[in-house]
Amino acid sequence: MSGLSLQSSEPRGRPPKTPKVLVAKLGLDGHDRGAKVVARALRDAGFDVVYTGIRQTPEQVVEAALQEDVDVIGISILSGAHIHHVSRLMALLRELGEDIPVTVGGTIPLPDVPRLKEMGVREVFLPGTPLQVIVEKMRRLAEERQGARRI
Repeated sequence: MSGLSLQSSEPRGRPPKTPKVLVAKLGLDGHDRGAKVVARALRDAGFDVVYTGIRQTPEQVVEAALQEDVDVIGISILSGAHIHHVSRLMALLRELGEDIPVTVGGTIPLPDVPRLKEMGVREVFLPGTPLQVIVEKMRRLAEERQGARRI
């Protein structure tokens, strides 16, 4: 025998994959520069990025996330309608039994952050959050989801 092991060091089940994130703008918010900057930073960090564009409904975002088999949903919102739109998005995911982590970034008033977290939002990125912090947290969430899916 050559001493080589035929056993894989990878966990059984689904092999690891490139982290995949969906970036979306909910509601009538048409300002997408920040979302595009974050999408590019994620892409440059090795993520597969699906950018849905502006003026998306929660239903469209959930449908795209499921079709694209994403690991994380990133919502960018500047319009002030984050509570309304994100609560609908989270309700849809729960109704479907989906556990895709959701992050929200944009001009979110500090008093709304705990409310978003209570809804199930995993991370809230406020203006000025360094791109590297966003990338690291999105990678951690993607790895957690991929790990849970391999079991």
